[in-house]
Amino acid sequence: MRVFQAKTSEVKEVAKLFDQYRVFYKQESNIEAAEAFILERMENNESVIFVVEEEGEFLGFTQLYPSFSSVSMKRLWILNDLFVAKTARNKGVAQYLLDAAKQFAIETSAKSLDLQTANDNYSAQALYEKNGYELEKDFRSYSLLIGN
Repeated sequence: MRVFQAKTSEVKEVAKLFDQYRVFYKQESNIEAAEAFILERMENNESVIFVVEEEGEFLGFTQLYPSFSSVSMKRLWILNDLFVAKTARNKGVAQYLLDAAKQFAIETSAKSLDLQTANDNYSAQALYEKNGYELEKDFRSYSLLIGN
């Protein structure tokens, strides 16, 4: 297995995983829209995507979005998406992705690598906590839904 930062030439393979990720979260499959979304993020330098590949097959991906901390005046990365194909689960793919994201955050002198996960996603919570992520207790998260 190897992990690397995806390039625009690999958008079709990444979009397949991204589409499966969205279906996992109860969205309708739309591979064309997934491909357009991923390509736009990459072309506009709006996200960084790492993938794990083995023997030409893309097994999982994580997508990081940039943000900033005004108080510390430093960059931070939002680990917004992490997905491993069903056939590749429990093989260490997610760990490869988390390691790549952490190394990238270090290399870019980020303050932190932040993420959110569903309250009932216990396997992801266990993986994140095993990797040193801590549950935020000092702040509440709010969201204002603008569109669907």
